[in-house]
Amino acid sequence: MENKQVIETLKEVDALLEGHFLLSSGKHSNRYCQCAKLLQYPDKAAPVVKVIADKIKDIDFDIVVGPAMGGVVVAYELARQVGKPGIFAERVDGVMTIRRGFEITKGMKCIISEDVVTTGKSFKEVAKVLEELGAEVVGVTCIVDRRVPNAEIPYPLYSAVQLEVETYDKDECPLCKAGVEYVKPGSRNIK
Repeated sequence: MENKQVIETLKEVDALLEGHFLLSSGKHSNRYCQCAKLLQYPDKAAPVVKVIADKIKDIDFDIVVGPAMGGVVVAYELARQVGKPGIFAERVDGVMTIRRGFEITKGMKCIISEDVVTTGKSFKEVAKVLEELGAEVVGVTCIVDRRVPNAEIPYPLYSAVQLEVETYDKDECPLCKAGVEYVKPGSRNIK
């Protein structure tokens, strides 16, 4: 599956949205990729995630970890395809943590798997937890890489597709200035 086919699949399932969006990062955007719309169709999601699986096939790692909410299903499907365990991290009282009996041991090599990477905030929170537990983050994967300019990604990043999407700080958002109301489709509680 090539870049163009991934984009066509995202459009086919109405995962690429146009409008005014408040992102989980706090930034505003004119487009939003709602990967949950893709992930509801295992037959459509599997070939998209296979693009990522093929890119990491030569990397030595032990486990796939996805941040809740968006990375849970992606991590599961990627782990299934590469034959490794897949778990998720979640926020408890606003702090990312590993729980539910999942274990990360010292020296474990981890791939963090996301649905969409914009600023990297979620996967950086997961990386911090993993590294505090003695694990090594060897890469980050995502379905959609739509990084904002100057987003620091301290790990190799492997995506199924890279999209250019206009992203604004709230104070500089032309859609806000034009009075267009925003929609907040992400999973993180922000205002």
